[in-house]
Amino acid sequence: MSSENPPPKVTTAKPAPTTVGPTTGERAVLWAGFPVLGAVALWLISRAAGWVASLPWAPLQGPFKLVASAPEPLVSIIALAVGLLLGAGLALLADLEYVTAEIGPERAVLTVDKVTRTAPRAATAAVFQDGKNLVLLGHDTAELARVHGDFDTKRFAAAFEQHGYPWHPDGDPHAADFRRWVTGQPDLSTTEHTLLQARARALKKNEKADAEQLRAELATLGLVVREDKQKGQHWRRVRATQDRPGAQPESR
Repeated sequence: MSSENPPPKVTTAKPAPTTVGPTTGERAVLWAGFPVLGAVALWLISRAAGWVASLPWAPLQGPFKLVASAPEPLVSIIALAVGLLLGAGLALLADLEYVTAEIGPERAVLTVDKVTRTAPRAATAAVFQDGKNLVLLGHDTAELARVHGDFDTKRFAAAFEQHGYPWHPDGDPHAADFRRWVTGQPDLSTTEHTLLQARARALKKNEKADAEQLRAELATLGLVVREDKQKGQHWRRVRATQDRPGAQPESR
């Protein structure tokens, strides 16, 4: 009797995660350009110090007179050095604004300003750009992640689509559900109004950390909140489900 060997099992390898973010060239331009521009700008200001000091209506007369009276090449050396340092500081701040991501078949890991958020692929129902924000929504329409920063929309869209995420090129599929917040709306609770009022004050004072913390507190109550260019707040309720997977900051 002859025995037949069972057919070999076919295993399909999952695609490797895609890393997306600023290119090496973009970062090189950033880190080279800002310090050079800072050095040139401060050197030009030092060259014009004597002229500015001669204008009776010009502000900061004392500092400009001090610079104009200092000997060369000391003034130029100091101006170039300080300009380089200021430019490097601006480059660092700009670099922190870049959004980077590792997008794979099981999860998307998003990082900006040293804060990391993770959204499971199975829990993600929509991905889209909202101004300078990259937003991932769950199946209950709650936000799994909202990261604010600089990112190349086409590269991020391609990476998400490559791994089967539902990218929405036209933006938020639930945009029509948002309502502008005003005090006294009867379909909001006292607690929700209180948090929205506190967030309005934080936005007015440009207190970003407080505004984001209050956004998270409103999310626990089932409210999705965003603001317009005039810092007016708009809200909508999430759909009620028993399972609401979310994404929390992992590390700073």
